Amino acid sequence: MPYLNITEVESALTSLATAYPTTSHLLTLPEPSIEGRTAHALQIGVPAGTPRACVMMIGGVHAREWGSCEILVHLAADLLEAHQNGTGLGYGGTTFTADQVGGLLQRLDLVFFPLVNPDGRLHSQTVDPMWRKNRDPANSGGSADPNCVGVDLNRNYDFLFDFATAFAPTATPQVSASPCDPQVYAGPSAFSEPETRNVRWLLDQYPRTGWFVDVHSYSEDMLYNWGDDDNQSIDPTMNFGNAQYDGKRGLPGDVAYAEYIPKTDADNAALLAERFCQGVGGVRGRPYKPLTGFHLYPTSGTSDDYVFSRHFVDGDQGKVLGFTVEWGTAFHPPWAEMRNIVLDVDAGLVAFCLATT
Repeated sequence: MPYLNITEVESALTSLATAYPTTSHLLTLPEPSIEGRTAHALQIGVPAGTPRACVMMIGGVHAREWGSCEILVHLAADLLEAHQNGTGLGYGGTTFTADQVGGLLQRLDLVFFPLVNPDGRLHSQTVDPMWRKNRDPANSGGSADPNCVGVDLNRNYDFLFDFATAFAPTATPQVSASPCDPQVYAGPSAFSEPETRNVRWLLDQYPRTGWFVDVHSYSEDMLYNWGDDDNQSIDPTMNFGNAQYDGKRGLPGDVAYAEYIPKTDADNAALLAERFCQGVGGVRGRPYKPLTGFHLYPTSGTSDDYVFSRHFVDGDQGKVLGFTVEWGTAFHPPWAEMRNIVLDVDAGLVAFCLATT
């Protein structure tokens, strides 16, 4: 089967909710996209009388990363079918028992939002295959340059959004304040875009979310917090909210700054990333690597750092460990290979969910 178009992604979620009414629930996101499209998410799990912990997974943020939607749609379908039939799941050399699948849906709410950026995906699939951003023209200034349309949604979250102030002058965070940057324009303000506000809304609807995974490509990595600098667990005052350290972030291996993360959180995040990579590797031996986001490249305004930062900013927010999957070695692998990547990553995500506590 080929890559799904935006209508097929949405219809897949609707079909799953219809086919598995007792273990799935379709969620309508509140804000239409820039071009007026309504997005949906799917919650799956055995009905429970009390709130329970949640793993949230989103995809389709960067338009050209076509396989991210398929990864999440297939995973939701696999879990629902296996649970209903009382069977396990097999992904190449990585397998899960019926008890593991059943226990997962008993213990957790799993929320899948596979198509965050429908306008961008449509543009990528029909006009410009390498298109990355959304399709917001509001900040283009009337420019005829097509690159001046759109915002990189994974730079639009409220984490060190003022990167020019936050980072050292010689740091090179992969983000831009120019609307005509074809890749990483962050937008005029944090959460300026309806697509990122939909993700924030979904987090607010599931306050017991403890783990968040944003599915991207490519580099065969599993990234975890933080993305702005090296981690340290010694000095809690050295943190993203402390203006004393503005102008010092983003330089690897220096002594001026490293981002604080409690050691327990750092250990848990590293363990979960490793479990994901083990699950992937068991399918056909792909060597995914667990590493902090900063060790891929420095960033600001990303989803994974935003979700983890929330409980530092507001103590009433629950703690959410943030992760980013970087699947594969190309944005549009041939479908035969993408089908294998779906199996790889879905195995990793099941292993990840089983390792949450």
